[in-house]
Amino acid sequence: MKIVTRFAPSPTGVLHIGGARTAIFNWLFARNNGGNFILRIEDTDQARSTKESEKEILESMKWLGLDWDSEPIRQSERTEIYKEYANKLLSEGKAYKCYVTPEQLQEKRKEAQEKGEYFKYKREWAEIGAAPDKPFAIRLATEDAGKVLVQDLIRGNIEFDLKEIDDFVILRADGFPTYNFAVAIDDFDMGISHVIRGDDHLTNTSKQILIYDALDLGKPKFAHVSMILGEDKAKLSKRHGATSVIEYKNDGYLPEAVLNYLVRLGWSFGDQEIFTKDELIEKFNLESIGKSPSIFNPEKFLWVNSWYIKNRPTEEIAEKIMPLLKERGYKTEPDITLLKVIKELRERSETLNEMVEKSSYFFTNDFEYDENAKNKFLTEDMIPIFQKVIEKLTNLENFTHDPIHNAFGKVMDETELKLGKIAQPVRVALTGGTKSPGIFEVIEILGKEKTIERLNKATRLCSR
Repeated sequence: MKIVTRFAPSPTGVLHIGGARTAIFNWLFARNNGGNFILRIEDTDQARSTKESEKEILESMKWLGLDWDSEPIRQSERTEIYKEYANKLLSEGKAYKCYVTPEQLQEKRKEAQEKGEYFKYKREWAEIGAAPDKPFAIRLATEDAGKVLVQDLIRGNIEFDLKEIDDFVILRADGFPTYNFAVAIDDFDMGISHVIRGDDHLTNTSKQILIYDALDLGKPKFAHVSMILGEDKAKLSKRHGATSVIEYKNDGYLPEAVLNYLVRLGWSFGDQEIFTKDELIEKFNLESIGKSPSIFNPEKFLWVNSWYIKNRPTEEIAEKIMPLLKERGYKTEPDITLLKVIKELRERSETLNEMVEKSSYFFTNDFEYDENAKNKFLTEDMIPIFQKVIEKLTNLENFTHDPIHNAFGKVMDETELKLGKIAQPVRVALTGGTKSPGIFEVIEILGKEKTIERLNKATRLCSR
């Protein structure tokens, strides 16, 4: 059997991480089995679907490194196909026309609520307001008793009682299919072998099975994945942090880290935490997906991202950080200076954005001093010490780590001060704050001209 999976987002918003995980699972399962991965845009909700959302979803998937095996398929371009299947069911007496309007149904729903009764659609309502020229919806005729069996590859067999399933609409009066009808037809027409999606779709699956059976179509295999919850065990929402792929991109996460972390929300391979993409393709299987809800842990996510920042090639990080630096107006090139900055800051940065914030003083002289640090370390008694540091550094021909270290040693000898008493004021003078990589590394990266210039400026500030 040819393995074919699909990801079918609705272009009504951004790609949230729950949807991204679904896409990743389907993509990995297809790639692991040498199959195809299809991207289907479910845009039959004409009122809410937008091209902007579709574009952002596709860009998010590309950023994650997920490719698909044909041009994206749009449900809005397949309406005639859905009508053909609906008319087939009508002709066979397995579906019927319904003239009752949504407004009339809402009134009946309200009446049931006022009486404290359970609302369920009644087939006799179908002819309310019937007329030759009046628009009508098409409803599937379902049995009043019995069970619908969902055979799930993760959860086992799940039964739904038919008495709790209405004669649901499959084609609306405007000619567009409902979600369940379009999905069932598409999955069959596209040869989808496995449907991997969230367990919030289980009820939808029961209705889709009824559609398959009514049309005598073969069914795909189903695998329903547990939801992602926040640490408070509530459904993941904005209060738990960023919820869309594009937000994490904008926050300075690497695509490899997002992919890696989302895969591990519900799937495991022993105790291994970090995987290359090739390893994920090789090792991924449905049997290792857990049944319990996955807990989203922002701290763990940051750890995964920081691991990738530390372990990806320096040149690759430089390529990704350049646009962020330019956005902030810093003029820099992917040169040896930038590579040195990354090597020094990658160990103490969890995101690309954090690395940019911590490196700003390398790229501009127009930085602000931390007020407390300035008042504590840029004092009048530092003037002669700064002057000695300036003198020793100015005389250096080889402006690298070891000679810089030796220059500070000479200042220590002449002033009888320990390194910390000299290095911390110099750090404030050069960076504006008290936290940075090693002071000798900072000086080497800044170079002689910038270092002397900033020390002179700090000396003048000490005279205030």
